[in-house]
Formats: sequence, C-alpha cells, structure tokens
Amino acid sequence: MYFCGISGEPPQDPVVSSKSGHLYERRLITKYISENGTEPLTGEKLEESDLVSLNANPKSAPPRPPTATSIPALIHTFQNEWDALVLEMFALKQQYNSSRQELSYALYAQDAASRVIARLIKERDAAREALANVQATMGIAPAAGPTEDVEMGEENGAQEGALPKEIVDQIDETQQALSATRKKRKAPAGYTTPAEVKTFTAKHTIPSLHSASPAGMNSIAVSRVNPSQFLTGGSDKIVQLYDRSTDKVLASLKGHTKQVNHVALREREGDNTLVLSAGADKIAKIWSHDTASGEYLPKSTIRTHKGELTGLVVHPTSTIVALSSLDKTYSLHELSNFSQIYRSAPGDDAFTSLAIHPDGALLAVGTPTSKIQISDIRSGSVAAQITPPDGTPFSVNSLSFSENGYHLLAPDSLSSVAIWDLRKMKITHSIPLGDAFKVNKVVYDYSAQYLGVAGNEGVRVFAHKSWDELVRFEEGGEVSDLVFGPQGKEIWGTSGREVRIWGLPG
Repeated sequence: MYFCGISGEPPQDPVVSSKSGHLYERRLITKYISENGTEPLTGEKLEESDLVSLNANPKSAPPRPPTATSIPALIHTFQNEWDALVLEMFALKQQYNSSRQELSYALYAQDAASRVIARLIKERDAAREALANVQATMGIAPAAGPTEDVEMGEENGAQEGALPKEIVDQIDETQQALSATRKKRKAPAGYTTPAEVKTFTAKHTIPSLHSASPAGMNSIAVSRVNPSQFLTGGSDKIVQLYDRSTDKVLASLKGHTKQVNHVALREREGDNTLVLSAGADKIAKIWSHDTASGEYLPKSTIRTHKGELTGLVVHPTSTIVALSSLDKTYSLHELSNFSQIYRSAPGDDAFTSLAIHPDGALLAVGTPTSKIQISDIRSGSVAAQITPPDGTPFSVNSLSFSENGYHLLAPDSLSSVAIWDLRKMKITHSIPLGDAFKVNKVVYDYSAQYLGVAGNEGVRVFAHKSWDELVRFEEGGEVSDLVFGPQGKEIWGTSGREVRIWGLPG
C-alpha cells in the first residue's frame, strides 16, 4: 500500500511526480502547485503536466488499520490526537510570545533610530545656518550644489515673467484649437438629460479605501481612458489607484509625509499615463506608468513651494501642470522633462484653490479673503479680481470653469455658490444651500448643463440656466470631492473611506 506524501493517507486519486517519483493525492498536490509552484517533498519546480495518474481500482477499499478495529483502540487514538493538539497549542503560544517580544524590541529600536535621525537633522540644519552666517559675515557667496534629492525645485526653475516662447506658442495653439470647437459644441449624442439626472440613485459603494487611521479621502480623479479606474488621495498620505470593475487596488503610491490634498491623471495618446498628487507637506509628486512591468514608477518630486499645496490642475495641453499654495504663489511645470517653467510673484493673499480655463489661457485662484484672482497664464499678469458682494469674508476653497468657457462656479459664502459671467465679470446667479451647509467642492459637468456641489450635508446637482435643483444625495454624509462620469451618466463622490457612485437606476 502506498501513501500520499502530503497527507500520509492512502490516496483516493493517486498521481506520481514524473520528476521525483513521489506519490500524492491529486486534489492536494494540484492545490499545492497552484499556490507554490514547487514539489512539497523536494522543493523542485513542478507543474500539473508533470503529474502522472495511476489507474487504481476504485472498488477496492483500503484496509482499516489494526488500531481502529476496537473501541478501546479508538479511544486511545483520540487521546493521542488530543495530546498532540494540546502540545501544538502550547508551542504556538510560545512562538506567539516570542514574536511579541521581537516586535516590541523592533519598535523600540525604530523609535530610537527615529530620535537619532531627528537629532542629526537638527544638528545638520544648525551647522548649515552657522556656516551661512559665517559666509555672510566674511562676504563669501555660498557654493552652489545640490542639497536634497529634488527633481523640480525653486532654485532650478524659471521665475516670474519667464515663460519660454515655445510654451507660450503651444498654449496659444491649444487655445485657438479648443476655442474654435468650444463655441459650436453641443452636448454629445447620448448625453444624460435633466430628466434622467432627476432619477439618479445610489448605484455602487466602494468601502474601506485607504487606512482607517487617519481616515478620510480628500480628492478623486476618474480615468478618461478607462472609466472603471479612479485615483484617490487620502489623509493617510497614500495615493491609491483602484479598478472598480475588478474591485482591486492597482497601485498604492507612497512618498508624502502629510495628507494628500489633490490628485490628477495625465492621459495623453502616445505618452505614458502620469499620476500626480499635491499634499499638505508642501510637495507634489509624479509617477509614470511603466508598460513593461505595469507598475507606477516615481518620476519627480516638486519642492517649489514653501506652503501647503491647495491646487493641482493638468493644463489642456497635457504637457503642463499647475500648482497653487498657501505661500501666495502658483507655479507651472513641464511634464516632458519635469522642469519648472514659471512661478508667480507672491501675492497679497494665500491661494486656497486653483482652476484653469478649458481653453488654457486663463488661470483662477481663490483666496481666504473671498477674492478670486484671474490671470493670463502666458504672461502671469492679473486680468481681473472678482469679489462677492458685501458679506463675511470666507475662504474660496473650490473653483470650476464651465466647459463652454463663459462661466466660473465658486462659493460666494460659506453656504452658497455663485455663477460668475466672465464676459461681464458679474454674478449671474447665486444658489443658497442652507445656513448649515458647508461647501467643500464645486464642479461643472462636461456639457456645462449641470453643476454639482459637495459639502457636509452630501451632494446637490443643479441645472445650469434654470438653476433648478435636479437631485440631492445625503445618505453618505459629508462629501469631500465630486466628479461627473463620462457622458454625465454617473456622479462620483468621496465620503470618509468610501467612494460612492450615483447614476441611472437599474
């Protein structure tokens, strides 16, 4: 009689390894191969094709062992099994206690190492400051050289008024092409109608994204090329790419030391997809999709700004990214070589939000004093400053240009939003949301027929021009970010650790 090399029992469906000659139960060895790819007894590489079936007579039952032919023998067997189980549990407890002690020691060692590193960094900074003071006293200019691992930084970038001519020409060419099509553009065929938006209901909820401590997502971006994939930035300092169709995390990208405020995707035909993020740690990071490995590889870290980043937008050319910061400046960076091409002169107020006109010629930033500054992106000159009528100052934390280019959507108080007519620089209409509502995000859809508002009481969608409220969603509580899906068929929102998707019923 032969026995399985894994279970030690006579096999019901015996197979033999053609490489080692060992006998196994088919269901056990196939499962082991699928998980490990090797033979359990020899450790050699093994595939299912290497297994040879044995034609055993299925009618012949294996004989019962002598120890299982009487009740006393069975009791004795059970006692042995129980004793073995107790001994195994005791051994596991010992291993568990040993692992706890090792983990405790590792945590103490890591904490001590962190303290040493912090002290060394402090001493290094003090030494640099002392050296700079000595050089200033002696009139010696500090030597130029790299101080940190920075791909895009203030010291190697262009300053105000220095946009390269080829960049300006590219922006002009894009503006002319987009402007010509925009003015005649109508809603695409099959686009969602207002009547359909009124029927929107909760379709899908993706729970437990990012870490539970600290919990929360601050931004979302949906892929245009593959609408089932979306990007989120969390309070746990992670940028996460998720595929809704497979319910799998495609990438968890690390590098920020504080919460991620904004995320974006650069998808351009002929170029690798770029993942971009901006955080409260004053830096922006860029990853590129590697088609060979399927992974997202870090390409650049932008350390231009000295304050928290409050805005990140990919320019319509798809070759430039814009950033805004609480340090009262905004900057432009080229995505082909990851170099800084422009940084604005410091303004009077910090910048709390950022938006770029769909034609690519204008850039708008919000401030904590209710003002909105609109600048010519090519020259950096301020084209207009608009401020809501008299009221309590508030922070303009979100901006959105309509896709037809004529309107700008922005909060005009803590609990209302205004639609600005850019041709007259006046408010066309103001939508009150209730005294308890706090605006987190405003956004136009692609057709400029709808505008969405996300806040502490959920999501509300309004029709442009008639200003009727089409639908509201309050079941998810506070929503921090909001985007319209392709063809306006869906609305995506981030709520806590969940991404909620609303759309047509059924």
